[in-house]
Formats: sequence, structure tokens, C-alpha cells
Amino acid sequence: MVCALGAAVCFGTATVLQAVAARAAAEPGGAQGGAQGGGADAALLLRALRQWRYLAGLALDGLGFLLQIAALRSLPIYAVGAALASSLAVTAVAAARLLRVRLSGTEWAAVGVVCAGLAMLGLASGTEGGRDGSTALKWSMLAAALAVLALGGVAGRLPERGRALLLGLGAGLGFGVVEVTVRLIDSLGPAALFTNPASYALVLGGGAAFLLLTSALQRGSVTTATAGMVIGETIGPAAIGVVWLGDRTREGLSWLAVLGFAVAVAGALALARFGEAPAATTTDGTAVAGTAPDRATANGAAVAGAEPAERG
Repeated sequence: MVCALGAAVCFGTATVLQAVAARAAAEPGGAQGGAQGGGADAALLLRALRQWRYLAGLALDGLGFLLQIAALRSLPIYAVGAALASSLAVTAVAAARLLRVRLSGTEWAAVGVVCAGLAMLGLASGTEGGRDGSTALKWSMLAAALAVLALGGVAGRLPERGRALLLGLGAGLGFGVVEVTVRLIDSLGPAALFTNPASYALVLGGGAAFLLLTSALQRGSVTTATAGMVIGETIGPAAIGVVWLGDRTREGLSWLAVLGFAVAVAGALALARFGEAPAATTTDGTAVAGTAPDRATANGAAVAGAEPAERG
């Protein structure tokens, strides 16, 4: 559980560090300043990459990914998925301090709810399931990764709100494929990797998730997209872990694990607007873009517009 929580802290902190760097890079008249534009801005990204905070954020993303893999090799998928969703709570707290984003009383309560849910999971979760994934499950994960890509094409034809939700849900399913396939790779030998469908599913699912989530955040509501992602990356993988991989809880504590999982996910959904670090405001009141979502930057970075930092 320490590795899973460490990954959440890395991802959540990285998001805010990258947002601080992007804000500095976009400030008019600053040392790295320049013209601001809407949406993705490659020049802004290049300026941000010159700053230590952005590079530190990328390093934390890499460390978080390694901790995520370590956690998935020793904990049930349901516990790791809920812990990773809690990175939104880390982002919220860090944004309140570093970006001076005002959190409402409800959002502070949601941070507490996430912590309570994780505490319950920590008490109830057992070790990872002892079952080996079947060949059918490995091929199913590859099919699921391909379906995530197809989902992106379908979502592009929907209205804005529905598009953001479907793209976010697809991204969550892609990240879920990564969570499951880590458990399905038994050997890192070249021959075993190249002949294991789960290896291709991991790469394809992670890449598809990054593309869909980046598109969702650029073309729709951050809150809607992140809510879809949290649902997609937690519920399905948790069910697969329990049904097909033998994930269990400590004896007599199944009810506490279910309750903790539900509470942690509900708290994360309440903090969905922090799926992308909120925009800070300059002295003239204009918003400055944050950065792409935490796990997306583990595979590549993009700078996108963000929602207002404060709610009216």
C-alpha cells in the first residue's frame, strides 16, 4: 500500500509542479514569457521544459509509474486503483498551497473522504490474487485496448459534453488495461514478452489512454472527462482482479474493503476538476493554463487550457 500511496503522491504533486512551470512560462513579459494562445501550445510546452519544476514533475511521473507497477505486483487491483484515483486529492491540496486555488468546504471534505476510504482499504485489503491470468484474459485485454482506440473515433462525433465523458471513460478503461496487464506479464525475458498478448495490450492501452485523455481535456469539460476516467480505471479492473485473478480481502473484512473502495472513488469524483491542475490567474485576472493530467505526462507531455481556479 505504501507504493500505491507513493505513486498517488508523485502523480498529484507532479501535476501541480508542471502547472506552476506552465504558468511561469506563459506569464506576459516574464523571463520565459510570450504570447498566450488557446488550447494546446507547443511553444509554451518548450518554454516549460526549460524550468526545473516541470522537469521535476516529469521525474515524479516516472517514479510514480514505477511505484504503480510495484504496487500492482503485490496488492489487489482494487486497492491500487482507488489509491491512484486519490492523486486528485493530492493535486487539490498542493494546488491550494502552490497555485493559491481556493477549495470549497465540500472539496476539503472530499479530501477527508478520500483519506478515510484509503484507510479502510489499507485495513481490509489482502495480498494480490494467486491466480495466473488465462490466455483468454490476455487476448481479451488486447481486444479491450483496441476497443479503447475505436471508442475515440466514436466519441469524436458526439456533442461536447458527451464527447468529454466518453473520451474520459475510454481513457480510464485504457489505464485499467495497464493495471490488469501488469499482473498478466509473468516474465520480462524478451521471448516471453514478445509472445505475450498482454505486453502489446499494455503498450497499446497506455498509449490510447493518453491520446483519449489529452483529447478530452482539450475539447471538453475537465471535470466531466476526469469523472469518466476515474470510473473507467477503477470499477472494471477491480472486478477483473476479484473474479479472474483471485484478489481477496482479509478474512471477514470484505464489507470494509467494498465500503472503503466506494468511499475513496466517491471522494475522487468530487475532486474531478483537479484532473488537470486548475488555472492560476495573473494580476490582470486572465487565466494561465495548467498542464496535462498526471499519468498522461508519464508517457508524454501536453499543455492545455484549464477550467477556472475558483467556482462562483
